[in-house]
Amino acid sequence: MPEAPPDEEPALRVEGLDVTYGRALSALRSVSLTVPHGTVVALLGANGAGKTTLLRAVSGTLRLHRGAVTAGRIRYGATELDGRDPVAAVRAGVVQVPEGRRVFAGLTVDENLRSGGEQQMLAIGRALMAAPRLLLLDEPSLGLAPQMVYRIAEVVREINAQGTAVLLVEQNAGMALSLADTAHVLEVGEVRLSGPAEELARTDAVKRLYLGETTEDGAEAAGEGTETAQRAGTTEGQGAA
Repeated sequence: MPEAPPDEEPALRVEGLDVTYGRALSALRSVSLTVPHGTVVALLGANGAGKTTLLRAVSGTLRLHRGAVTAGRIRYGATELDGRDPVAAVRAGVVQVPEGRRVFAGLTVDENLRSGGEQQMLAIGRALMAAPRLLLLDEPSLGLAPQMVYRIAEVVREINAQGTAVLLVEQNAGMALSLADTAHVLEVGEVRLSGPAEELARTDAVKRLYLGETTEDGAEAAGEGTETAQRAGTTEGQGAA
C-alpha cells in the first residue's frame, strides 16, 4: 500500500490550476482546492464545467485526451503530480474510477442498461485493488436506478470510513452533498462556491441550480440556471468535460 502523506499535509492540494485542450480551449482557470485526509470532497457543476478535466489532471490521464496543465501545481502530500503519468499517480496512492464504468465494452446497449449498477460496483472494486489513499470518482451514479444510487452512496461511505479520502464528481447533488464534508461548485472552468457541504446545501444558489428547489427569487433563478447551462454546454461541445 502506498505510504500516506504526513498527517499535517492535505491528501491532495491543487493550486492555481489552468488546463487547456488542443492549446486553445481553456477548460480550467485558477482552480484551487484541497482534499484533507479521510474526507469526502464533492465537485458540483453543469456538464462542461470542468469537473472531469480536474480529475484527469490529478490522475495523470489528461494527456490521453489532448489536454495539458499550463499553470499551477498538483500535489499529493510531498509528491508532485502535475505533468506526471497515471502510473506515478497510482504509485502515490491516487486512483480514478472514470465516468461510464468502461468494464464490458462488448455488451449490447440493452445488456449494459440491465447491469449498470453491477458494472459500477466492479469498476470501483477494480480501483480498490490498487489500495488507493485517494479515490477519484467520476459520476458513479450516472444512469443508475434510484435503489442502485442509494447502494453506491453506501459504498462510498464504507470506503471513506476505512480511511480512504474521496474526491467525488457527481451530478446528483443531493447525494454528493449528503456524503461530502466539503464541496466546490465549478462553473465554466472556475470555482464559484466553496465551503462545508452542509452549508452549501442551504445556499439559494445551490438549492435552485443543483437541488431543484424554488427560492423566493425563483423566476430570476431559473434564468440564471439557463444561462449557466448554456455557457457550460458551449464549453462541453468544444471538448472540455
